[in-house]
Amino acid sequence: MTFYIYNFGCKVNQYESQIMTELMINSGYEHSIDKNNADIYIINSCTVTAVSDNKVMKLIRHLRRESPNCIIVLTGCMPQAYPDKTEEFSLVDIVLGNSMRSELPFELEKFIHTRQQIINVHKYTKSSDFEAVSVTKFEERTRAFIKIEDGCNRYCSYCIIPYARGPVRSKPIDILKKELEHLAKSGYKEVVLVGINLSAYGTDFGLDLGSAVECACSIDGIERVRLGSLEPERMDKGMIDRLTKLEKFCPQFHLSLQSGCNETLKRMNRHYTAEEYRKIVDDLRQAFTNCSITTDVMVGFAGETEEEFKRSADFVKSIAFAKVHVFPYSRREGTRAYNAPNQIDGSVKTARAKIMTDLTNKSRQDFLNSQIGLTEDVLFEQPIGGGYWEGYTKNYTPVKVLCDKNINGEILKVKLMCVDKEHCVGNFES
Repeated sequence: MTFYIYNFGCKVNQYESQIMTELMINSGYEHSIDKNNADIYIINSCTVTAVSDNKVMKLIRHLRRESPNCIIVLTGCMPQAYPDKTEEFSLVDIVLGNSMRSELPFELEKFIHTRQQIINVHKYTKSSDFEAVSVTKFEERTRAFIKIEDGCNRYCSYCIIPYARGPVRSKPIDILKKELEHLAKSGYKEVVLVGINLSAYGTDFGLDLGSAVECACSIDGIERVRLGSLEPERMDKGMIDRLTKLEKFCPQFHLSLQSGCNETLKRMNRHYTAEEYRKIVDDLRQAFTNCSITTDVMVGFAGETEEEFKRSADFVKSIAFAKVHVFPYSRREGTRAYNAPNQIDGSVKTARAKIMTDLTNKSRQDFLNSQIGLTEDVLFEQPIGGGYWEGYTKNYTPVKVLCDKNINGEILKVKLMCVDKEHCVGNFES
């Protein structure tokens, strides 16, 4: 039987989809590259916003309508966050929680024999362990994402993820080292360490994120080590100093901001002020030459006044981020903010999102322009048409270069000459 995996959401989900791919192949199933022709569809869901839920449910309805005899498996954060809403998954054959991924082949075999719906969602507890899985490759990618942390203890007032992912749990260093060594032998030159609350890595057993980065940088064959999204407050001077000593470390920092207004941050139950965030950014820029700082910004959070939005926008503009993901607040049932007073009208959220996006697009172009004239090492990933190959510098600047040969996975020196929309255009340096 053939299977196809639909992946929604973050880089952690991408890692977990690769885990399921390997589980299925090792159990004798064939991986289909055609999403319109598979016997089994596995949906690895995201539930960070109501929009995410809607996309997942729309896909389920589409699959059942177009392929009435197919087997549909729903897993990921959506069923884990709302385990009591199983009636909404009546079109799904198998529902698996985040902690039950390794049971996928077994549950499929059971369903094939009984044709009875299976629901297997277990709530996390304080004693839940880190999922004992590792990947051996990352299909169709030149960099490998490695999940080293799961869960979150922060409980931001707008976020359902602690309920979908449980408490902080970290991958032991010895297991991480073995996984890294295997990926290096498979030819991966860059790895990206990812987690649900990546900054909390190791706090459950006496280590920290620096320990994981140092481990990754020690592996022969791995030439670059990059971090996924970070909560900012753990990026203190001690951590920054350790990272500066690692030649393989990539100076790109995605520091989740959410708002540049202290009053809004407090209602969000974020654990820093705008001033503290700015200090972290200043410390990073002082320590790493030409580092890039990217972020997420939410607009229209419950109670956000026009003045608070203006303060947030002014703060975001002053930081001059390399790139910003702007999104309107989406109410999530089960969170404290869901019933908060002074919810913002949708049209106001849309208008604020446009204002914030316009100003961050300007800072994005300013950042790309600042890279012109530099000569950088670029890891090339894929052809993008017109004879160009696309790759990324260590600070994650997207680069395209004219080339008539296959340079997938190669790290080459490129002089950045000009900006073309979302890319810097470069020439190879001899």
